[in-house]
Amino acid sequence: MNTEDKISAIKPLVGQILSNLGEDPEREGLLKTPERVAKAMTELTRGYEQNPIEVLCSARFKEDYKHMVIVKDIQFYSLCEHHLLPFYGKAHVAYIPNGYITGLSKIARVVDIYSHRLQVQERLTSQIKESIQQALNPLGVMVVLEAKHMCMQMRGIAKANSITTTSDFSGAFSQAKTREEFLQLIQPHQSL
Repeated sequence: MNTEDKISAIKPLVGQILSNLGEDPEREGLLKTPERVAKAMTELTRGYEQNPIEVLCSARFKEDYKHMVIVKDIQFYSLCEHHLLPFYGKAHVAYIPNGYITGLSKIARVVDIYSHRLQVQERLTSQIKESIQQALNPLGVMVVLEAKHMCMQMRGIAKANSITTTSDFSGAFSQAKTREEFLQLIQPHQSL
């Protein structure tokens, strides 16, 4: 289904939700809300239309570098699949090449692709790791995500300052010393 078809299909559903909430979808302030929400939802879930493996392989280069490559503080925004509320934060990604590297922006693009799908933070963390492992076959991959969840901050338990941290790793990062090096390197430092 193309974007315009998605928007057309979602608009009346949003109008129905507004009615079910006791609102008047014909009220001036709400007239364009169904279309705005439909457009926002298609934009916030655009990751379903992209293939992260293809993105990584599009800038895959042979290189005999066997030390840790880290891209940290990658800002991301996603939608919790349980409440359709945002969660957002930073991703820190490392891999140890095994004959191939990829463009640094491609790591950030993978985070973007998976975060623009309905998600849970745990799955998002693993999907990023698995795609890099599959595309580059490195000696190891490690991903750490730190996020604030609006479903936890503005409803339910309502704990505004809570941060959830998840991690996943493979290969060389199974060794505690390698994991510790990565975790040390992603600690906040003064800006460049």
